[in-house]
Amino acid sequence: MIIGLDAKRIVRNGTGLGSYGRTLVNDLAVIVPDDTCLRLYAPDGGEERYRTQVNESPRIEMVYPHGRVCKSLWRSRGIVADLLRDGVNLYHGLSGELPLTIHKSGIRSVVTIHDLIFMRHPEYYHWLDTKIYAWKFRQTVREADRIIAISECTKRDIIHYGGVDPDKIDLIYQSCSTHFHVRESEDKLQDVHARYTLPARYIINVGTIEQRKNILLAVKALHYLPDELSLIIVGRSTPYAETVRKYAQTHGLAHRVRILHGVPNTDLPAIYQMAEACVYPSRYEGFGIPIIEAIQSGLPVVACTGSCLEEAGGPDSLYVHPDDSQGMANAISQVLKGSSGRENRVARSMEYVHRFEGNNVARQVWDVYEKLMR
Repeated sequence: MIIGLDAKRIVRNGTGLGSYGRTLVNDLAVIVPDDTCLRLYAPDGGEERYRTQVNESPRIEMVYPHGRVCKSLWRSRGIVADLLRDGVNLYHGLSGELPLTIHKSGIRSVVTIHDLIFMRHPEYYHWLDTKIYAWKFRQTVREADRIIAISECTKRDIIHYGGVDPDKIDLIYQSCSTHFHVRESEDKLQDVHARYTLPARYIINVGTIEQRKNILLAVKALHYLPDELSLIIVGRSTPYAETVRKYAQTHGLAHRVRILHGVPNTDLPAIYQMAEACVYPSRYEGFGIPIIEAIQSGLPVVACTGSCLEEAGGPDSLYVHPDDSQGMANAISQVLKGSSGRENRVARSMEYVHRFEGNNVARQVWDVYEKLMR
């Protein structure tokens, strides 16, 4: 069998969709039969640092368009001719898109949809982008033979916005690494603490610093929390980060708010492990990987209601309305070191997130492929 996979994000994105695609392809290469080929179709070579994270395997081939082509048109339409030429039996759109007319071509298709934030919260996007993304989504769910949703929340959104039959959707959670469970040595902790000049007591937030992630709510909550408690924000900066800085400066909180960019994965576990709690006040997510990383690191979590975060964090994390700074502060107070029941809360949460670890996403995806090809 020849399986084609959309590799645009695999060769271009460092985290998120790129990580999902690379992890899935590497895991599939281990379990597929010897006579199966995984052909990764990318509009160009992307970045070597991402491309080389795909393991070398006789079952994996990279494929690029022939000659001079418009990359976006090739990915949305022209690729179908290449899939037919290569004898592809099944094509998997790893990042929420499928080529137009793939259904008419006779090639079976699967698409993974990670979230529909652009439809649920269009205010965070340029209006034209929301129109384009929504059009692509509706075309994709019509083209697809099967749809993979990465959370119950995303599945509900697909049904709601796409009018899709629930029986057409497979729920397959993203796989989560277990390396955050590993406790760092005291020497490593001290080294990281010194290099980043971390405060003695802090709570942590990890993720892109953008308006939808709503980290300003946690900054505002500091007004109601002990003065010696700081907030460490780790993530890629956007213009919203400047909004956060200005609020902190204007309200006398600048000394309690630190923003760290470009933190390597080798240092992140230590920064998690020295925190007292994780705050994740996002207004909307498709899944919420940082919540699971924090719980694996031994932290209690305070997040917000309204999307999938209760699904990711489980019943022993705390959730507040995304506009309630007082509620956020009250919840954080309940999980700081020394608070009653904190250790039991963490232990139960760690047990809960086992469902996302080693859940063999590749095997579940392969089962979807096999059912389609029968």
